[in-house]
Amino acid sequence: MWALRRVSDPLRSPGFSLGSARACCAKLGISSNCIEDKAGILRSPQIIPDRGLHLLRFYHRTHDSSDFYAGRCGFASQAGAESSGEEDDLEDGFSELEIPVSAEAAKGNIAEDKKEDGSSSEDNLSGDEMVDQLELSGSDTEASEKRSPTKRKFSDLFKAIVSSPPLSVHSVLDKWVKEGKDLSREEIASAMLNLRKRRMYGRALQLSEWLENSKRLDFDERDYASRLDLISKVRGLQKAEQYIQNIPKPFKGEVIYRTLLANCVMAVNVKKAEEVFNKMKDQKFPITTFAYNQLLLLYKRVDKKKIADVLELMEKENVKPSLFTYKILIGTKGQSNDITGMDEVVKEMKASGIEPDISTQAILAKYYVNGGLKEKAEAMLKEMEGGNLKEHRWACRGLLPLYAELGQADEVRRVWKVCESSPRLEEYMAAIEAWGKLKDVEEAEAIFERMCSTGKKLTSKHYSALLRVYANNKMVAKGKDLVKQMADSGIRIGPLTWDLLVRLHVEAGEVEKAESILQKATQQSQLKPMFTSYTLIMEQYAKRGDIHNSEKMFHRMRQAGYVGRLRQFQCLVQAYINAKVPAYGIRERMKADNIFPNKGFAAQLVHVDAFRKTAVSDLLD
Repeated sequence: MWALRRVSDPLRSPGFSLGSARACCAKLGISSNCIEDKAGILRSPQIIPDRGLHLLRFYHRTHDSSDFYAGRCGFASQAGAESSGEEDDLEDGFSELEIPVSAEAAKGNIAEDKKEDGSSSEDNLSGDEMVDQLELSGSDTEASEKRSPTKRKFSDLFKAIVSSPPLSVHSVLDKWVKEGKDLSREEIASAMLNLRKRRMYGRALQLSEWLENSKRLDFDERDYASRLDLISKVRGLQKAEQYIQNIPKPFKGEVIYRTLLANCVMAVNVKKAEEVFNKMKDQKFPITTFAYNQLLLLYKRVDKKKIADVLELMEKENVKPSLFTYKILIGTKGQSNDITGMDEVVKEMKASGIEPDISTQAILAKYYVNGGLKEKAEAMLKEMEGGNLKEHRWACRGLLPLYAELGQADEVRRVWKVCESSPRLEEYMAAIEAWGKLKDVEEAEAIFERMCSTGKKLTSKHYSALLRVYANNKMVAKGKDLVKQMADSGIRIGPLTWDLLVRLHVEAGEVEKAESILQKATQQSQLKPMFTSYTLIMEQYAKRGDIHNSEKMFHRMRQAGYVGRLRQFQCLVQAYINAKVPAYGIRERMKADNIFPNKGFAAQLVHVDAFRKTAVSDLLD
């Protein structure tokens, strides 16, 4: 851990310094919520020494991100997504770092892969991985089923819940019991896992509520944690906190607060996350690697200089870094284009006995590509292939877009040939993305048509692969036609599709049209648009120096619940700078939201201050 802290110290002082004694992540500048413990932790404006160490008490700010952990056998839970209550269109946004497919987002697509909270795809976990990390899977049988590469069998209970109207889960369950059907813990856990995987959090919450209210299941701490997580996703953190008061004291332990912490991080609610972490300390709960990883995720997002403090505290408490910890640090280094530092983190990881898995290799390859290190990127991609790609088929979905980033169409064809005989949906999507990166729209369309002809049920996530290609190539007419095709096919149009429609029109220079689409979408649906949908539009108005429309978008973001995020203020201040107008009161507004400028934003503020009138300038005017 000491060596790891040395590696990260560069965040504090310019230049890479192995001799530094500060904690590990600082210089990394990574930006991801990696895989193992996906929940993010918040940053705080001030840190009070704890027994001589700089970091253990956090005092408020706002931001969020989430995930959580839980013990043996109960409902599967995946922390980290805001719920519409249904599955199709909640951006697969909170999913993914541990899977290679998400690590594929290379430089051209970093913005596209941003999630609601602004984190990149590599910051997130897939449904399966999240459940594994939280240890909320229902049984050993289920766990082995999850890890099996073969097709999973859905439980009858899951099928019954999915086929019912959204708000009728309770009646379906009443009928299920009346007919004497299986309602074992294993059956329930399997249904819950599959509901969570599809982000059908509303239905999952109804199932959990029915089970608790009907006393059909003896709840343990993990079951309460699972319901807490679902409440946070569907109804928000405030309702989740209120629910904690109803949990019997014997079950109100570390797992409960870890779950709440993870959801605070996912929501980027810094103030609340810090309160929860402090409460865990005050109640003498064991602080696990998971909790520290949440802090790392949070600070990576809001204040990278604090990463070193977290690592130092981990060392002091003798908490060993996990694979996920190293992924966060690798991402931080890669984001700040510190390839040397990134390689040092990998070296330390291997020295500690942890070998990079395929998703870590994909992350490394991505940053090598972004840094223009073609030979290192190619070497890492070959390492991902493992010598025999047919035996490492799961690597294909990560390899396809990465080879495309390198401009190697022949390699994309070679990899696609391995899966071409029977592609999985994820491989279809990766191939569509790859040909889009290579500007071969016709090939991307051909693969999309083949995917549609498989007869498998497609969701907005699958259509989004081609819609993103159209957006990147400014093909507005084709993008609109594809969305109409989605609607005609019964595909739900939700936040992910809205975001891509916004991007489609913004890329084509039709900012007002993009704003109109977003406004209509929010009026027609109760679903919450993605954070990036607002920032894409706001950035364009800021470039024009259009203060009125920038302020309007800022206000709408707040109405949608996006409050206390640095990016919002950065866009707003840039609008004032480009308009050459002073932003009076901006610091007070930031303070009210517990926002504190980083170095780059501080420079922006100085710039906008130059437009303030002084006694002399007023006299001269």
